[in-house]
Amino acid sequence: MAPQKNEKDKEKKQVLLRLSQTLWTDLAEWAEDDFRSINGQIEYLLTEAVRKRKRAKRREAAEQGREGQME
Repeated sequence: MAPQKNEKDKEKKQVLLRLSQTLWTDLAEWAEDDFRSINGQIEYLLTEAVRKRKRAKRREAAEQGREGQME
């Protein structure tokens, strides 16, 4: 079950993002394939990247903890 979003998570911040025309076109096509707006696609991709990074950091910390126990 997905965690409930708190009020802070529901707030949206506006950011200015400059993209090359090629990247914008590629993202727009991808967004269309996934039935999202381009803003929604960018938010989705950034969210997934952050989740993967957090998981990798947790995994790395766990591995370092196991290595420390083996010594």
